[in-house]
Amino acid sequence: MTTHGGGDALFGNEDIAAQVSPDTDVQSAGVVDVSAIDPVLSDPDAVAEVVAPTRDIDTAVGEALLRTENLSVKFGGLVALDSVSFEIRRGEILGLIGPNGAGKTTCFNAITGVYKPSSGTVYFDGAPLTKTKRNAITRLGIARTFQNIRLFSEMTALENVVVGTDARHKTSVPGAIFRTSRHRREERDAIERGMALLEFVGIAPRAVEKAKNLSYGDQRRLEIARALATEPKLLCLDEPAAGFNPAEKSALMDLIRKIRDDGFTVLLIEHDMRLVMGVTDRIVVLEFGKKIADDLPAAIRENPSVIAAYLGVPDDGANEVTGDATNASA
Repeated sequence: MTTHGGGDALFGNEDIAAQVSPDTDVQSAGVVDVSAIDPVLSDPDAVAEVVAPTRDIDTAVGEALLRTENLSVKFGGLVALDSVSFEIRRGEILGLIGPNGAGKTTCFNAITGVYKPSSGTVYFDGAPLTKTKRNAITRLGIARTFQNIRLFSEMTALENVVVGTDARHKTSVPGAIFRTSRHRREERDAIERGMALLEFVGIAPRAVEKAKNLSYGDQRRLEIARALATEPKLLCLDEPAAGFNPAEKSALMDLIRKIRDDGFTVLLIEHDMRLVMGVTDRIVVLEFGKKIADDLPAAIRENPSVIAAYLGVPDDGANEVTGDATNASA
């Protein structure tokens, strides 16, 4: 069953399972005049400069920022990921695609510390992530969004983003209790950066609205803003277009490109093949937990193994496929 949610986005069973509900009539907290708060926010170039990461990155642009080496994940007797090796180069948008059950999210979770690999290694910015805890992985510079939106629903949009900035704060608990000068400075900087991030993703006028009252599309954008607030070296987006209509998907593609152009590296898992083909620089394809292709979008589109994986065509007939694999859903 599918209905329409916020922003006319499609609203399906997956969203119902995730306890996301279509917009209901609620009293708006009002919109914010961002230029009145800070004139800088009315200048897109100035906003992009504020949002741009300032972190020290050892990896040069174009070199492998993240690399998996024979990465495997097993759940009992089930091999969800089987000796997968690939790299994400600094400054690119890499798409990770494959049919349902291919191992995409498992790979994503192994990279971000949700799952512990059964074997193999993930290298990030020149160092292995072996036994690194999830919070430490965030501090090292890997941020992610989720298939199912995970916001603090009773907090405002701005408060949600400010939570993300805390990953870079150095104030101790006593310092926060006694409101030391460092704590006050970090708090002020977090609010300013939070507003800039909301403007960057296009929802700054809704800064004082509770997250639960935002449209579905704006909640997706808010989650991206919160991830960016951690100042990541690598931003991992897990199906960010889920539930979007075509207009929203087009706007999301523009946002992802803007994020890359602002100095971030992006790993994208997405079901919508048109979006993937339109926004990525390179694509890695998984099937049954194995990597079957790693190439430019144009080459992936014509790859017989990829076409067969999506359309279920036997290997001996893959070359005879005339359909377009981009019409298939991941």
